Amino acid sequence: MADPLSILPLALAAAGGRVDDAPCQQLIAAGLTLLQRSAPLVRALAGRRAAILLPTGPAFLTALAACDGRGAVLLNPLAAPPELAWQLQDAEVGAVITIAALATHLPADTPMVLMDDVPRTARVVIEGRAKDVDLGSHHGLALSGTRDVEGHHEECVIVYTSAMAGRLRGARLSHRNLLANARSAVLAMGLTPDDHSLALLPFAHLFGLTVSAAAPLLAGGRITTMARFNPVRALELIEQQSITRLIGVPAIFAALVQAIERRGVPATKHRLQTCICGGAPLSPTLQEQFAELTGVELRQGYGLTEAAPVCLANTIAHDNRRGTLGVAMPDVAVTIRDPATGAVCPTGVDGEICVRGPNVFMGYVRGATDGLAIRDGWLHTGDLGAADADGVIVFRGLLKAMFTHNGFNIYPRELERVIGELPGVLQVRVQAIPDPVRGHDIGVDVTGRVSESDVRRWCETQLSLYKQPSLVHVRSPDDSPI
Repeated sequence: MADPLSILPLALAAAGGRVDDAPCQQLIAAGLTLLQRSAPLVRALAGRRAAILLPTGPAFLTALAACDGRGAVLLNPLAAPPELAWQLQDAEVGAVITIAALATHLPADTPMVLMDDVPRTARVVIEGRAKDVDLGSHHGLALSGTRDVEGHHEECVIVYTSAMAGRLRGARLSHRNLLANARSAVLAMGLTPDDHSLALLPFAHLFGLTVSAAAPLLAGGRITTMARFNPVRALELIEQQSITRLIGVPAIFAALVQAIERRGVPATKHRLQTCICGGAPLSPTLQEQFAELTGVELRQGYGLTEAAPVCLANTIAHDNRRGTLGVAMPDVAVTIRDPATGAVCPTGVDGEICVRGPNVFMGYVRGATDGLAIRDGWLHTGDLGAADADGVIVFRGLLKAMFTHNGFNIYPRELERVIGELPGVLQVRVQAIPDPVRGHDIGVDVTGRVSESDVRRWCETQLSLYKQPSLVHVRSPDDSPI
């Protein structure tokens, strides 16, 4: 390899940042040590991908390093066992890096690494045999190279998304994709080694991994992580740890506003400088409330997994334009195009948001073509927007069949397919129920010889926690409510 810093984990280690109380370099070195000291793990991964099933925390960085440049499938801890099993099979995963509390969600006999004691030890469990691996003597990691070298073009992570056709597709992102977008985020947020970021989002989601983890670490800063978001605890950390940067989704900032209003925390008790919100459309009312309570502008951005993920943002170099998605990120090109002809739309005219740049993904696992398309180098996002004369873009809605719930994408055809597999179900229709905080709730209309409780129990066993329906309405085939 021409330059080790073209690999994402090594680039993060070289910058000198910290995650909670651990130097990032120590966490990355622990992952490399794991592979050096576990021949069974190396054999399990031969010719296959690794997968990471972990909550947000320092161990995630160790796991990423332990994948040793292979594509790492990022599994959502909120996913149901059938969803996990399908993704492991589809991506040809050889071993999963996880913790004991999540290991029970995996198929029996899955080769795994338990990272409950990282960075000290890890337990490798393969074919019923467990071996503890000492990760303690790994502090001598020395890295040198060009800090701004282009990322390697090989797979770095795979994230399952874009189930418009009914089945999640694994988006393949390279080290180049993630490093390019993380560096853009460093510039857009003005990150420095003095910054202290609070990581509230799951690292299994690229908004969390790229913007709340990789970008601050590339800048040499510090991260404090929360495995599970709690608004009161988050406010305590913001004050006690002198947090300067905060990344979240609308539901998180709405919860923080409510907690601040209850606690009456004065704006002088924090050092927050930049707050970025993405994942779903952000209400200007929420932006106004947050700014009044904290004295800090809540800046909206826009992105998607296939773009690593951030494409647009209200960057610190510009005044915050509330109610807009902002301007194109550094090194990212964004145009608004006619969905039918592909022609660039005039200023102020609605069209499809299209993206080009080093952040655009490599394609889907197994060459799937029923996700988002790249035409003439432009990623067609399936989202609608309009640009003004200054390049500021306003969100106008969706072309693709999906909606958001608490910052997560919900694909009606995926839920309809899964619920339709319940014996007795004849027809399913999933709809979005607007909600000012969560974006949308999930409504399900079912026709069949089943009850509401049957449908809910099925969803609980087959679908992720964030895909659980809020409202279930069941009718018998003769239209009589059951």
